[in-house]
Amino acid sequence: MSTVLTVIRNTDHAALGEPAPARLPIGEPVAQARTAQDQTSEAVGASIGIWESSPGVFRRHLKNREFSHILSGWCIFTPDGGEPVTLKAGDAVLFPENCEGLWDIRETLRKTYVLF
Repeated sequence: MSTVLTVIRNTDHAALGEPAPARLPIGEPVAQARTAQDQTSEAVGASIGIWESSPGVFRRHLKNREFSHILSGWCIFTPDGGEPVTLKAGDAVLFPENCEGLWDIRETLRKTYVLF
């Protein structure tokens, strides 16, 4: 049996794709998000990559579970029906399945992620 690892490299400084407006923005400024090294492994049923967003407020609309490690910047995430959580560089977070809420990006945020 062969084991193939899925790797993202140079996460702090990797070049990112073209910015696109947040899908569900709330107010101004409209956050601009971009990604890099987005890879999906059918064998393990997960996607990994790098995501970055400029300041702004928008809804999290992913239904997947997500593990993220914050590389730089900071934000406040407020899950629907829950308390606000401040996330800063060096923090890691696990979003449960069907976790929706508000991203409030205060300083350009860069994170690695695993969606599963």
